[in-house]
Amino acid sequence: MSLRLGIVGLPNVGKSTVFNALTKAGAQVANYPFCTIEPNVGIVPVPDPRLRKLAELYRPGKITPATVEFVDIAGLVKGASAGEGLGNQFLGHIKEVDAILHIVRCFEDPDVVHVSGKINPASDIEVIQTELCLKDLETVTQRAQKLEKTAKSGDKTAQQALAVVQRAKQLLEDGLPVRKGNWTKEELPFLDELQLLTQKPVLYGANVNEKDLPEGGAFVDLVRARAEKEGARVAVICGKVEAEVSELNQEEAREYLKAFSLTESGLDQLIRLSYGLLGLVTFLTAGETEVRAWTIIKGMKAPQAAGVIHSDFERGFIRAEVMAYEDLVRYGSQQAVKEKGMYRLEGKEYQVKDGDVIYFRFNV
Repeated sequence: MSLRLGIVGLPNVGKSTVFNALTKAGAQVANYPFCTIEPNVGIVPVPDPRLRKLAELYRPGKITPATVEFVDIAGLVKGASAGEGLGNQFLGHIKEVDAILHIVRCFEDPDVVHVSGKINPASDIEVIQTELCLKDLETVTQRAQKLEKTAKSGDKTAQQALAVVQRAKQLLEDGLPVRKGNWTKEELPFLDELQLLTQKPVLYGANVNEKDLPEGGAFVDLVRARAEKEGARVAVICGKVEAEVSELNQEEAREYLKAFSLTESGLDQLIRLSYGLLGLVTFLTAGETEVRAWTIIKGMKAPQAAGVIHSDFERGFIRAEVMAYEDLVRYGSQQAVKEKGMYRLEGKEYQVKDGDVIYFRFNV
């Protein structure tokens, strides 16, 4: 599985600039609304120094990192839920992502127009959330109308679904995203089938001037205050700095970032926060043929993790042979890990942990 992040925001907040810096995809950038019409897509590797260490041990023919897919969705405006600015088309693209990266303009620049005429991060966030809520309200209202007829006939499943939809409708009418609801494991499938926009986790990307790095300044404080109320996370990024970093080698990038008191690039920060937001972890496979990182949901059991590699692995799962990355690096080889008694055989109920190096046994 690959993490898919949809980049949203008002026009001219720097979405495409950030997208280009992160992905080197070369999306069009211009100082006018709706420069982006069709969503641009860029796939980037997840930085993981563990792969390099494993490659030193195994000397593989190939190294394959996990990946993140960024989708640059056109700028939304007030009225998008009613079709303003081709809003229905743009909102539809958000349904296809795992999480939303909401870029918020936190910089002054007289040469870059703001759609509302002034910089106000709190107001900008409210505009986007309102439009997403209104679109979802339209969806749940239509769904409720259909369910009411079936529920009246005594259909228990329809009655359960209707109760969930009505609760979601109340949240949206109050201007709150659906993700704020305290949903049970049994209720979530009814929501999932609706593909609601406000159910998706949100990460705020505060786009700042380079002089405001690393903390971001007063505008970012407004974003943080809003995020804290929502239980969301905030990444402080500078599109210009990220563009420079993307052109440098690893050592040069490290030195360049130091000049801004940064310990990681905006890309690394976004990926790290996104993995935490979605509860994702990475397990590893290693051998002479390939060293590879695989992304899974935290708590996933061994057969399902095996299925991420290939469906046959899950279907014919026998066991997982597991060692911790730290143990493998500490002792220097799989054989040495075995001799230390740190090599484990795990069954179907084992929950795969971040950094597990696994070899799966399965029947064909």
